[in-house]
Amino acid sequence: MNRAVSSHTEPTDRERANYQKGTDYSQVKSLSDVWSIAATHFSQLTALHDPHSNPPVRVSYRQLWQQIQQFATGLQALGVHFAEEPPRVALFAENSPHWFVADQGIIAAGAANVVRSSEADRDELLYIFQHSNSTGLVVENLATLQKLQSSTDDALHLPADLPWVVLLSDEQIPDETAFKLLNFSQLMELGASGEFQSAPTNRDTLATLIYTSGTTGRPKGAMLTHGNFLHQINAFRYVFPPTPGDRALSILPSWHAYERTCEYYLLSQGCSQIYTSIRHFKKDLKQHKPHIMVGVPRLWESIYEGVQKNFREQPPNKQKLANFFIRMSERYLEAKRTSEGLSLSVNPPSTKQRLKTKLKKTVLAPLHALGDKLVYSKIREATGGQVQYLISGGGSLAYHIDNFFAIVGVNLLVGYGLTETSPVLSVRYTWANLQGTAGQPVIDTEICIVDPETRAVLNEGDRGLVLARGPQIMKGYYRNPEATQKAIDPQGWFDTGDLGCLLPGKHLVLTGRAKDTIVLSNGENIEPQPIEDACVRSSYIDQITLVGQDRKQLGALIVPNWESLAKWATERGLATNPEAVPPVDLNHSEVQKLFRGELNREVKNRPGYRADDRIGPFQLIREPFSIDNGMMTQTLKIKRPIVRERYRDTIDGMFE
Repeated sequence: MNRAVSSHTEPTDRERANYQKGTDYSQVKSLSDVWSIAATHFSQLTALHDPHSNPPVRVSYRQLWQQIQQFATGLQALGVHFAEEPPRVALFAENSPHWFVADQGIIAAGAANVVRSSEADRDELLYIFQHSNSTGLVVENLATLQKLQSSTDDALHLPADLPWVVLLSDEQIPDETAFKLLNFSQLMELGASGEFQSAPTNRDTLATLIYTSGTTGRPKGAMLTHGNFLHQINAFRYVFPPTPGDRALSILPSWHAYERTCEYYLLSQGCSQIYTSIRHFKKDLKQHKPHIMVGVPRLWESIYEGVQKNFREQPPNKQKLANFFIRMSERYLEAKRTSEGLSLSVNPPSTKQRLKTKLKKTVLAPLHALGDKLVYSKIREATGGQVQYLISGGGSLAYHIDNFFAIVGVNLLVGYGLTETSPVLSVRYTWANLQGTAGQPVIDTEICIVDPETRAVLNEGDRGLVLARGPQIMKGYYRNPEATQKAIDPQGWFDTGDLGCLLPGKHLVLTGRAKDTIVLSNGENIEPQPIEDACVRSSYIDQITLVGQDRKQLGALIVPNWESLAKWATERGLATNPEAVPPVDLNHSEVQKLFRGELNREVKNRPGYRADDRIGPFQLIREPFSIDNGMMTQTLKIKRPIVRERYRDTIDGMFE
């Protein structure tokens, strides 16, 4: 059997045709050159559109490049210049056109930016500022600056000799400040009076430091270069070539590697980026009718849950009809995948099986088409009706969500990567969109599966540690050679920390994080994510995280879906106040029985179910896991170590 080392081969005719559709940046040496070229190609097209600012903002491609140069010139007037290595400038702010101008303005000036959310913990921001040796600071507003100045920690503080700070807001500058302080307009005015000096950067030049979340200790600064990002811009052209003028809805934090790289690519191809938020998301879908969206699994789950809620509110006969078409479409898609050789099995289907499923596909095709006309077209309208691509990353996508979008005819392309890999290593191509996988390696990228202990290369289908090598791998961790040496071996292989296997056709299947693995007292290793993904199929379970390290069995912390629970409790006369949260006593025997049944059913119905997968004790909790309470990352992944620590006493009590 083939050893599990996979790389992107020469493009097929189909890939080559796609590749030739987009604007080519393969010969570009720096990120700044991208915006110069884009300004020429897409001059009057809208690049950035923030409909929710006051007043709303529209920036054309020509204006964007002008503003980037102007911001850069302003920084150069403040003393920012390229030296033997780029100086670092901290950028602590949120999504906005000003963020993008600042991001690329800092880089164009010859510096490398150090990015983080302004909403992050004060001490974390101060640690990042100090550890990165930043010589300047760009912040969201005065409130962010005041937060940083309010530290009483002698070890963590802004330096007294900090030469300058720039606000991305246009707030009035206080009369007396400890250092030179300018608002956005003032810096742009300063830039307008000077002449932009292009920095002598190349593909090896440091572009940014992105600090990984410090859930298990101090965050580490991943050093990403111009070349890392430029590889991604060119690699994405093989995946989904947009048309200039296509609308892309932006909701994820721009400083995060995933959103940031996708923004660079979409803007390099002439798309119009529209800023939204959780508050405006559903309205903006219908109003702006995006062609492309980049998101995380939680976002697609919210769309799915909205559709399911709408289904439950329909008359019984309509529900029955919709469920019939969905069942037929599931069978149709399963037959279609098998007939096309897209299988999650290590052993590809035989010629006889493919012919049989091809016949089945032909028989079911009319029913699928009718379902599309009567049901699925209406579901697509909920996303604006013009979506061509949904790009999913930043976490595991539950199979039922994946399958749902395939049924309703929305192209959901799942990608995989990490901050340290700029971030995309693999992605599902439109012509090989195998549900349940993390796709195939992007161009010039190798993926290798090895034994976690011996590092021996494993065979196709064997699960092990995922290693990666390619032009998108970071230079290393800033000022941390020990961590760099541990992450990247002498041959350039990066240890992702993820577990998975490779299937024929180079498809990567991820099974969990090496550090997330729960080891029961009987020695069985359990990957929690697939089980959690199965459990959230229940309409009564909003969020779940498994626990049970060194215990006899698995346990679970569950955040109920309050709306579904309220309806259930009201129908049974158990809810004294359906509007309350929770709407019913969570310890009531009937409630406990409901959730026990939901867990048992969903876990047992999961493909590959084993007896050790069964969830034993569980606890219903009132507070959702969220960014605000520190239990989720900015890309809406649950911080398992934080949750375990927060609920340590509860977990101990569950297993007594």
